[in-house]
Amino acid sequence: MAANPTSVSRRDFLQTAAVLGAAAFVAPGVGYARPARASSKLRVLSIGVIGTIGGADRHNIASHPLAEIVGLCDVDANALAEAAREHPDAFTCADYREAFDRHGDAFDGVIVATPDHSHCAIMTLALERGKHVYGQKPLVQQLEELDLLERAARARPNLVTQVGAQRIEHAPRRAAVDILRSGALGKVIEVHITFGNGSLAGGHYFADGTLGDPIDPPAGFNYDLWLNGAQHEPCRPQMVQRQWRSWWNYGGGQITDWVVHLTDVLFYAFPELTSPVRVCSRTPSRNLTHFHADRVLSTVTYAVNSARFANTTCNFYFYDSNMRPDRAHLGIGEGEWPSGIVTIVVCEGGTLVLAPEGPLEIWRDARKTDGMEWPGLPPYEKFSHWHAWVDKALGRDTPHLWMPFDIGIRCTEPGLLAVKAARYPGQSLEWDRRSLSFTNHAEANRTLVRREYRSGFEPVRFK
Repeated sequence: MAANPTSVSRRDFLQTAAVLGAAAFVAPGVGYARPARASSKLRVLSIGVIGTIGGADRHNIASHPLAEIVGLCDVDANALAEAAREHPDAFTCADYREAFDRHGDAFDGVIVATPDHSHCAIMTLALERGKHVYGQKPLVQQLEELDLLERAARARPNLVTQVGAQRIEHAPRRAAVDILRSGALGKVIEVHITFGNGSLAGGHYFADGTLGDPIDPPAGFNYDLWLNGAQHEPCRPQMVQRQWRSWWNYGGGQITDWVVHLTDVLFYAFPELTSPVRVCSRTPSRNLTHFHADRVLSTVTYAVNSARFANTTCNFYFYDSNMRPDRAHLGIGEGEWPSGIVTIVVCEGGTLVLAPEGPLEIWRDARKTDGMEWPGLPPYEKFSHWHAWVDKALGRDTPHLWMPFDIGIRCTEPGLLAVKAARYPGQSLEWDRRSLSFTNHAEANRTLVRREYRSGFEPVRFK
């Protein structure tokens, strides 16, 4: 497929998009939104067809007997051609706006597996057009976008949303939710989360922090469309195809990439954890013009008014770049961590330690027990996280839709705050989600909260 942003078809489409006003303010119940067509199958458009997770999302959803991939959209012509061989009857395009404007009646739901900086524009448009959305984590890349996407999801309650948080399939995570909900470990004191790698780890998924000279985009790659709403800057090595996570304008490093996977159990167990009120990140990194910081130690503070917490605030302590808390400080004794990526919930009556897919450890008096042997736990049936989205979108009753956008947004927020606050290391930033502002830091408000979108790629703004 041609990937030339100046082609005749591209100009024609931009004229159509301008007339439609995709970035206009939309009130609930007004505009293009309509319930997806009743059908025996869920017809799905895949946006970001391979990439880092798009192929897995597409394959898992397509494996549902009542789901069908009817459209493919990707800025990489080579990836698009590869996916098209698996779905020869699906329509293809490079521009997601073209998919909605020219093929909108052909699909009922979308998979959004694109780089973080393009999520909000695509997902809000999908919801505005009445499409169910399976969206990859982290849901958004800007703090303002937490509000933009939340408003869109609330305005379309008939649509089914799901975040790519597939690790909840594993029984130890669901058991952790049940144990924490029960209060059997006593009041929560604090939370520690280790994220493994840092944003400048290099390798397959991350850049190494070296700002190379500008280069031509890969062959067949539409760089203009890839930029989406971000302001134009030249393509550089270690940027566009996987390592965009490391870049300030496009990703959020290891912390935002994993925060949904590692905080899900907390937000399910404790709905009183709403929005953080403070963040302080410490890092030796100084120049964050292009890349996110690594070696980040961050404290994200929640205000709580609940008998289930030991204090009126609860701190989440984040550690990336393979840093970890001190085991003696946590009262769990010497030993090996079950993983370099782990969630630790310190309570008055014990400490819960959970790796992404298990094991689940419960520590009391420096002694470890297997959390899956906790008294009274129910059996945990196997299920497909992806199939749960399809079932719910088709109107089927399912108990397994674990991560709709309202929960996913709460999981995303602390990670965004942690990585963005690293631009002001060691400074305590007071965060007010209602006003989308840092109440004690005018410069942080100017630099951390929102972006100026390129024309034609703005998110849909619901009133």
